[in-house]
Amino acid sequence: MVLLRASSLIQPNCCTSLPVLSRTENLAPSTINVRLAAVRRLAYEASDTGLLSPDLAAGIRRVKGAKRLGVRIGNWLTIDQSRTLLGKPSDSIRGKRDRAILALLIGCGLRRAELVGLRTGDFQLREEHCVIAGLVGKGKHIRTVPVPAWAKRAVDEWTAASGVNSGTIFRRVSRLDKISGAGITAKAIWHVVKAAARRADIKNLAPHDLRRTCARLCHLAGGELEQIQFLLGHLSVQTTERYLGCKQRLSQAVNDNLGLEDT
Repeated sequence: MVLLRASSLIQPNCCTSLPVLSRTENLAPSTINVRLAAVRRLAYEASDTGLLSPDLAAGIRRVKGAKRLGVRIGNWLTIDQSRTLLGKPSDSIRGKRDRAILALLIGCGLRRAELVGLRTGDFQLREEHCVIAGLVGKGKHIRTVPVPAWAKRAVDEWTAASGVNSGTIFRRVSRLDKISGAGITAKAIWHVVKAAARRADIKNLAPHDLRRTCARLCHLAGGELEQIQFLLGHLSVQTTERYLGCKQRLSQAVNDNLGLEDT
């Protein structure tokens, strides 16, 4: 019934007009292409069930998507900047919480929504390594995220000081260092990162930049592209490549050591 109603809305010029309409709404090419993909899939299903003529369905599938003109620029921190942002362990409860948040953002490349939903039972041991098991990420995709030892120590310092031993890990902390039972929001994560960036004198830093930083530091440490993709939960390796923000290193050129140096 849903397919029947939807197929009745498809017009011969629906896909050709969609990119034009979307551009007038100032939508990103990726958003335009997602909408086109949905219409193409609907046309395919409607054609299979006889609700749409094969010629019309074929014409819809031939419509080209919007081109990506360049790549959005993000910020990547160096190792020294990351250390400065994390700072030294704090004596205050709020300071311990904020440092644990920053440690998981940089060390695990978590999204804000993933971070605020963490519970104590999510940290488990797998193959003698601490992981966040069964993390539900963007698009409801589930992955396992390894947690570096230094990041887990920061989390343990927060939970020990706050007394949080069950339920949501990250809680609200008042200015008087009193803990509330309610969990924090994604907006609170944004404020934590902005406050740390001001202390470290780092300009224009957003929480997602720490996810990019995690990807680049993993790559610089020799991490395989496939493993970084698993860590971040990307469906496409091309997305992971954009997160690396790679630059050409002429002083250590990749073709300097091909094994032909003696020829």
